[in-house]
Amino acid sequence: DGSLYFHIDYREVHYCKIWLDKIFGRDSFINEIIWAYDYGGKAKTKWPTKHDNILFYVKDPKNYTFNVGDIDREPYMAPGLVGPEKALKGKLPTDTWWHTIVATNGAERVDYPTQKPLGVINRIIRASSNPGDVVLDFFAGSGTVGQSCLNLDRKFVLVDNNPQAIEVMQKRFGGNPNIAWFVTP
Repeated sequence: DGSLYFHIDYREVHYCKIWLDKIFGRDSFINEIIWAYDYGGKAKTKWPTKHDNILFYVKDPKNYTFNVGDIDREPYMAPGLVGPEKALKGKLPTDTWWHTIVATNGAERVDYPTQKPLGVINRIIRASSNPGDVVLDFFAGSGTVGQSCLNLDRKFVLVDNNPQAIEVMQKRFGGNPNIAWFVTP
């Protein structure tokens, strides 16, 4: 019942989709999520690239975890078009997620250049895993997946070979005695 969320930018996503279809099969592809943000510099000679792509695959398209009730809801853009009760409850997000990046001076920042925001990772973890499940991040970077798992009662394995990533994660999780560290040569 496993899921794979593959985060990549617009320059490579189309090549990676073909590659992942070959590995997992086209039937295992569930959706492409567009993570859109409006922060940082903007190009003046082309449409500004203010989004990343997340490809969502599952091991078995007939049996995978998707906790629709645990997904944070968003306000309706036109609340007057729905009843007051529905407007108050909000709606499930679509496949375009508006969420800012981690600001260079933000409280969430752990000083890693490609740090993902906890809000985006929390949505993925809540939707595709249950408390007590194990979540694996092959390119852990700043350790945001691990932080999300700690907050949401999941177990986790973080992998990275970048010395800066290891250093950032050791600072981030240094006070937690329940985290085991393994270093391979």
